[in-house]
Amino acid sequence: MGFKFSLLLCALLTCTLAERPTFSKFARKPRFKELYGKLDANIRVGDAGEPLILTDYLKENKIQEAQAAAEVDPTLFLGVKSYSGYFRINEATNANLFFWFFPSQSNYAEDPVILWLQGGPGCSSMFGLFEEHGPVQLVGDNQLEIRNTSWSKSNSILYIDQPVGTGFSFTNGEFVKNQTQVGADLYIVLQQFFQLFPELQSNNFFITGESYGGKYVPAISYTILQNNPNADLKINLIGLAIGNGWSSPKHQLRYADYLLQHGLIDSNTRDVMFDLEQQAVNSINKGDFNEANLYMDADFRGQFSKFTLATNFSNGNNYLVEDSDESGDEWVGNFLQREDIRRAIHVGNTPFSNGNEVYDSLIEDIPKSVAHWVEELLENYRVLIYNGQLDLIVPYPVTIDYIKSLNFSGADDYKKALRFTWFVGNRIAGYSKSAGNLTEVLVRNAGHNVPSDQPEWGLDLINRFVKNQPFTN
Repeated sequence: MGFKFSLLLCALLTCTLAERPTFSKFARKPRFKELYGKLDANIRVGDAGEPLILTDYLKENKIQEAQAAAEVDPTLFLGVKSYSGYFRINEATNANLFFWFFPSQSNYAEDPVILWLQGGPGCSSMFGLFEEHGPVQLVGDNQLEIRNTSWSKSNSILYIDQPVGTGFSFTNGEFVKNQTQVGADLYIVLQQFFQLFPELQSNNFFITGESYGGKYVPAISYTILQNNPNADLKINLIGLAIGNGWSSPKHQLRYADYLLQHGLIDSNTRDVMFDLEQQAVNSINKGDFNEANLYMDADFRGQFSKFTLATNFSNGNNYLVEDSDESGDEWVGNFLQREDIRRAIHVGNTPFSNGNEVYDSLIEDIPKSVAHWVEELLENYRVLIYNGQLDLIVPYPVTIDYIKSLNFSGADDYKKALRFTWFVGNRIAGYSKSAGNLTEVLVRNAGHNVPSDQPEWGLDLINRFVKNQPFTN
């Protein structure tokens, strides 16, 4: 992470409108700032066997056998029922995506199905499961506890490690390089998932995610939109929810003024950062995405970025927290590497990947926009875009700048819409605006990971959205 060459670093951090760095001399790629802690990738003990590939059952239409094979021993998870295993997406390259599915604890037959996609790129959805909204959480090393604010209380939740090469997902071939490939792979998985659980095919289906999920969620949603009309197995997609989403960098690279207004930088640093952001947008507009990455890393994301050097912040997830606590990541990492847990969730001895190769493969995708997909999705599905108030990685104002750039039938109405206070009980949880199929929400006192920062409000947020209830009282 950061820059290896001091000459390049110096040039990037001091460039102005009159001076710009020369990139052609340097082949080193910038590193995207870590948004999540890294789970331990080392197997500690024992032989956990072979991974369970459910695709082989589905090819022979052995649905009941597949469900039985995928069932996870609930005694290891405080009695919580779940299913896990792999869906093969490419036989030639032995590419397989890992899933972990938790049926609704209320009305399984009728409750919505929610897909959760973690960001990164290259971060495992096990983070979302154990640290944000899954039915169980770790409160110490190997100490499980039921989460009272789990999204699975009244929704069935599907967690997938993706793209291939993320977490427990694996391949013998190459990694994806763009969001079209991401959408295609997830579509293959969802076709198999609803074949495995045919009783859920008519249930309302929602796609959710956060951070780099701001690209993943539109990618798979758009793929469904394009394929559903001619598909034998149609996916009943109703809506998509994106939290603190990195979706359109050329509209979201506006940190300088935001940080100045919060007193985190002075006007001199603001001017340098503003210039770097303008240069990054110029690079995006001319299609030079590697150059754009270098400017972006120098501006905010890199270990030696202008922001980091000026503020000494190491945690952009929440500007009220100086440094991130990674003890939870260590607990999850230790837990998932236990032999009995690996056997129970059917990953066997599959190595756990921290996603570095996935990141490298998607490096030129980072500055690209999916706004054109979101615009079309807004004409066909309900869309929730929510943002934590205290996030520095994807600040609320830059999300609003991105939303205002969207060209959809409700765009003018959104710009004129009234903003309402959202209450949970008698507490102010945030503020909301709606127009057409779009709902935008600010979540108060939350950072980059809304469900972990404000779990009760995060649960209320997702339940209102899937039930199509307004954020007004």
